[in-house]
Amino acid sequence: MNNPQESPLTFPAEFPIKATGRATPDFETKVIEIVRRHAPDLDTSAITRRTSQGGKYLAVTVTIQTASREQLDAIYQDLTACKEVLWAL
Repeated sequence: MNNPQESPLTFPAEFPIKATGRATPDFETKVIEIVRRHAPDLDTSAITRRTSQGGKYLAVTVTIQTASREQLDAIYQDLTACKEVLWAL
């Protein structure tokens, strides 16, 4: 059985974080604010966005240089706690 504390990633690592929600004017800003709390050196050139075919949803991908599994876990906890985020991957 694998130890849940072990990670197949080696740190530091470049890691894409994707969050999807309704395509509201402030969704992207909220996602970036959440990620930036845990990765203050976030480079805005590492942010991509994609609107769904019907324009109802927006997927925001933020690629960060992560230092640890704990950092990733904290980002995902905050993203999933945000009511505007439908899912985070």
